Amino acid sequence: MKKQLFSFFAMLVIVSASAQKLKIQEGDYNNLKGIDTYSLVFDYTDVQIPKFDNEEAFLKDKMDKREEKKAGDGERFKNDWFSDRPNRYHPKFIESFNKRFDDGVVSVTEDAADYTMKIHTSKIYPGYNVGIVRHNAEIDATFTIYKTDDPATVLFEGKYKDVQGYGSMGYDYNSGDRIAECYAKLAKNIANVIKKKVLK
Repeated sequence: MKKQLFSFFAMLVIVSASAQKLKIQEGDYNNLKGIDTYSLVFDYTDVQIPKFDNEEAFLKDKMDKREEKKAGDGERFKNDWFSDRPNRYHPKFIESFNKRFDDGVVSVTEDAADYTMKIHTSKIYPGYNVGIVRHNAEIDATFTIYKTDDPATVLFEGKYKDVQGYGSMGYDYNSGDRIAECYAKLAKNIANVIKKKVLK
């Protein structure tokens, strides 16, 4: 039984690592050499939510269920869903990325810079935590790098699928906390690629 459990969890780790592997869409690592600062742009256009036709359908479902239990909770959920982006996800990404580099040799910021890194989130699965059972949140995201004054010329573009967030020791009852950990993991993945492929 122990061997079966070990094999099962080992398979989960392998599948997770495979899912989070970078798929290069365009460009070359050499194009990024010498860049030390990226201006971040986050894009959620046409983001998909698994099991729902679109984001609007997801929000309606979650808001209706909350309104049935307590008036006003539906609108609060919607407000949190959007405010979590600048308040949770973006700071988490920046913190996770920047701490990977000593002396700020490479960094990201939401201030203006000569080069831009656009993070386009195409899927958000918020996961769940109901105490006795939980599931990590997941995101799909494409990051595109270009000179800020020439966005049409892509220097590098890569995509990650099913990036899962781990953290909070299981106390991530708020979907915003779970999803924020996905952005921390995404930032770690991108930073590690830059360290290994660009700064080598």
